[in-house]
Amino acid sequence: MGKLLVNSLGLGTVGIASYFWGRSSAPATTVTADKMVPVPVNGGPNGVSSFDPSTIRPQDFFKYGFPGPIHDLETRLEFVSCYDRSTRNPYWVVEHVTKDSIKSNKSVDRKNSVFKEDEGIPAKFRSRLRDYFRSGYDRGHNAPAADAKYTQQAMNETFYLSNIAPQVGDGFNRDYWAHFEDFARRLTQKYDSVRIMTGPLYLPKKCADDKYRVTYEVIGSPPNIAVPTHFFKLIVGEKNGQEDISVGAFVLPNDVIDNSTPLTQFQVPVEALERSSGLDLLAKVPYFRKKDLCREVKCDIIVREFPKNPQPPKGLPSPK
Repeated sequence: MGKLLVNSLGLGTVGIASYFWGRSSAPATTVTADKMVPVPVNGGPNGVSSFDPSTIRPQDFFKYGFPGPIHDLETRLEFVSCYDRSTRNPYWVVEHVTKDSIKSNKSVDRKNSVFKEDEGIPAKFRSRLRDYFRSGYDRGHNAPAADAKYTQQAMNETFYLSNIAPQVGDGFNRDYWAHFEDFARRLTQKYDSVRIMTGPLYLPKKCADDKYRVTYEVIGSPPNIAVPTHFFKLIVGEKNGQEDISVGAFVLPNDVIDNSTPLTQFQVPVEALERSSGLDLLAKVPYFRKKDLCREVKCDIIVREFPKNPQPPKGLPSPK
């Protein structure tokens, strides 16, 4: 998976990277208003008329309102989320977990949490409960409820739909992905802090005509929530008093995954994740401070039995 992802990303991203980050060979020039001169154009006396470039002001469009994009950033107790209004999914969700934060708390019960729409997002861009009804997909947490056991409020906040994206249920959300989330939590046995970034991806695949295209399903009523082709996690392990961090980037297809599949098969270079997501990751950390997580710990999942048909939260329809 990792090699395939890197190869597929490399085909289409070199040109894109050059487009966004390449520098023009022409020297930059600055023109001030007092240096502007009329530009000759055809049409006036003797075929020439005077035109004042300062009369062209595309920025005046913004007097009607700035169109965006606008990123809805929400700071919750256990996570911070950044919402994508066009896909109705998170761009990313960032968590901080420790050995103490994930301890079971008898006063906190998942059964008391309910999925809810995020009223902090404008209604026309908001994902809604009805959009998942009979969609065939689970309402998949980006920040898992099990990572927020220290208070009921912290757990409740993970059920905002701005933290949710459509996930394949059996074989992924209720199986391999859940075991992967457990792996991230178990890292608190080695690291004092574990910081986790999770988000959806929409990756290209090779079609019958040998061309690469990005295609994904859209669900909802009307259809407006994109179904990600993949999900990623960027995991950072920190030890108190040490500058070095352990880093692992993983990309998993939003599909049935056999539990016997090694987790390392989904590890990818951080640079590949940056190119595919458009995110600038760990830019302030020198390369010699970043250690390969899977060389510091054994990256594997422990298969545990989870309820295959969990009871839906109170008053809400089954996710399928």
